[in-house]
Amino acid sequence: MSVRVGRSPEWTMRSAEPVDVEVLADLRATVMRPDLERLGRFDEHRVRQRLRDSFSSRHTSVIMADDVFAGCVTVRPAADGWWLEHFYLAPGLQGGGLGSAVLRTLLERADADGVTVRLEVLQGSAAQRLYERHGFSVESEDPIDVHMVRRPDTGLLDGPRPRGRSGAV
Repeated sequence: MSVRVGRSPEWTMRSAEPVDVEVLADLRATVMRPDLERLGRFDEHRVRQRLRDSFSSRHTSVIMADDVFAGCVTVRPAADGWWLEHFYLAPGLQGGGLGSAVLRTLLERADADGVTVRLEVLQGSAAQRLYERHGFSVESEDPIDVHMVRRPDTGLLDGPRPRGRSGAV
């Protein structure tokens, strides 16, 4: 099912397949490079390998915008809720509302299930502001990572609600 929200393109999510892993690893390297370079931690091989090592087609969705590859997101179950991982959008699609639309849809599901969602973001990353706008707060941090949490039903989801949901994740 597709969804149109504000300025963002029409988008869908589909379950990832093993064949997607290299495209997703390349997207991760592209998206994370500026922050990792700023932190002095960019390694061309390692940035891709970390996604390969943790890739799960069962928990990962590929995001399509106007029928073109746009990004990915992994929602991994944990003992105390969900871990939101590998949420990357192609650079040309960032800042236009697509990330908020996808995140809002995922968080509505978490709220419906009464699930706490956790994630990690790099220190100084613009993504931290996106997550804060959607009700995440800092749980802990270290010199590299900020660990964030969002409890269900915070009531802080911003903007218009999506009118539908895709079947993935």
